[in-house]
Amino acid sequence: MDLNGNMAILGSGNMGLAFADGLVKSQTYQASQITLTRRSLHGLSKQAEQGYNVTINNFEAVSNASIVVLAVLPQQLNNLLAEIKEAIDVSRHLIISVVTGVACRDIKTQLAEENIQVVRAMPNTAISIGQSMTCITTDNANQVNVALTKRLFETVGSVVQINEELMSSATALCASGIAFFLRSIRAASQGGVEIGFHAEDALKMAVQTAKGAADLLLAHGTHPEHEIDKVTSPKGCTIAGLNEMEHNGFSAALIKGIKHAAVKASGLYKDTN
Repeated sequence: MDLNGNMAILGSGNMGLAFADGLVKSQTYQASQITLTRRSLHGLSKQAEQGYNVTINNFEAVSNASIVVLAVLPQQLNNLLAEIKEAIDVSRHLIISVVTGVACRDIKTQLAEENIQVVRAMPNTAISIGQSMTCITTDNANQVNVALTKRLFETVGSVVQINEELMSSATALCASGIAFFLRSIRAASQGGVEIGFHAEDALKMAVQTAKGAADLLLAHGTHPEHEIDKVTSPKGCTIAGLNEMEHNGFSAALIKGIKHAAVKASGLYKDTN
C-alpha cells in the first residue's frame, strides 16, 4: 500500500471534506486521486470544480480506490458497509474509519471479513489547515498500513497511536475538544467586551492570546502551571482572576464536560443497533 493509488472518502461531510482539503493542501494527494461521495452531489459542486471526483455511488468509489475512508455518521455506517461489502478486496484495500464510537471489530463484523485491514482514526476539524490532533489505533492492521495511516495524518497535523479502548476518550479530548477550546475563547472575548473592548478587537486579542499560550507549551515542552507561575505575582490581578474562575467551577466544568463527551461518544454507534 502506498500513496500512489486512489482514495475514496465515503461520507463527505465536514470531516471528510476537511481531510480531503488537508491532504491536497499538503500535496500528499492530488484532488484527482480522491473520490468524494455523498447522498446528494449538490453539496459537492465546489469540490468537483476543484478537480475531485464526486459521486453518489459508494460501490463504484470503493472499486476504484486502494484506501477507503469511512466518514459517515454512526447511524449511517451499517447501511454503507452493506452497500460496499461486495466491492471490498482484502488483498487490496485498507479501510480507515473516522466514525465516532465504532470499533475496528464492528466494521469487520458488518463486512463479514475478519482479515480486512482496518485502522481507526480520530482527527479533528483543524485537519483542514494542517493542525489536527489525530489519534489512531488498530486491532489487526500490519505495521505497513499503520505507518501509512500515521503518515497520512501527520501531513495534516500531529498523530498519537493509542490503545483502542481509549478512542472514545480521544474523541472527547481532541475532536470535541476543538469546540471546548473555541467556547473558552468566545467566553474570553465576551469578557473583553465587558471590560471595554469592541467585539472584533476583543475576539482578535483572545484568539491570539490562546494561540500564544498553546505555542508556549509546544515550544518549551513545559507544564501549563509552569507558564502560569510566570504571570502570577503575589496579590496580583492574574491570581485574583484565576481564583475567581476556580471558585465558579472553571476547571471542574471543563473536566466534567470532557468526561461526559467521552461517555456519549462510546455509545453513539451502540445506540443505533
